[in-house]
Amino acid sequence: MPHDSVARFLAALSPEDREAVGKQSGAEQEKLAAAWEAELAGDDLDTLDELSPPAAESEAARRAVAGTTPEAEETTD
Repeated sequence: MPHDSVARFLAALSPEDREAVGKQSGAEQEKLAAAWEAELAGDDLDTLDELSPPAAESEAARRAVAGTTPEAEETTD
């Protein structure tokens, strides 16, 4: 995954989450960035994305860190 995806993901995080994720390994950061991008591609953020793309990116980042993405829910079953 390109480094710019990780940088964009980190920028979308709250300062507290950014600090916590910044302490994780590069591989874990890439995994979270991939989950973030998958969340952004999902349908449930469409309205928020139309109203405020930065808010949608931030919400998707929060979900990726919290592990509440649809992909995370599928792997816990």
